Amino acid sequence: MKIRRPTKDEQAAWPKDVIVPLARPFSDARGEIQPLVDLMMESAVLIHSKRGAVRANHYHRTDWHFCYVLSGAIEYWHRQHGSNRQAKKVMVRQGQLFFTPPMIDHAMVFPQKASFLVLGRNSRAQAVYEADVVRIAAINK
Repeated sequence: MKIRRPTKDEQAAWPKDVIVPLARPFSDARGEIQPLVDLMMESAVLIHSKRGAVRANHYHRTDWHFCYVLSGAIEYWHRQHGSNRQAKKVMVRQGQLFFTPPMIDHAMVFPQKASFLVLGRNSRAQAVYEADVVRIAAINK
């Protein structure tokens, strides 16, 4: 199992902010198609979280992920890895997309039940995931 380092071209395509503006949906008489992510990736997972749950409190060495909130809301906490600064909190709501690049400490707190899609660069196979993730002390304070 080899973890690939992000390339400069890949990094140039990453969003610059946590919340990612969505492109206009394609609409016709049948309904809508909402574009979310148009980058090469190896995993897509659906996560359901209970009210009060805390997830993450880690960073990824090479992985990035987009998260699209299907229902509920997420308090997303983030800071550059190695920083001593207090993590910043962003409230992400239903219908919003947010991005986490590599080497960003992050945590998710669920003030209400929530479901969200995680679209990631690397495989979500347990061995690959564990080789890339580094757990940290809680930053969601």
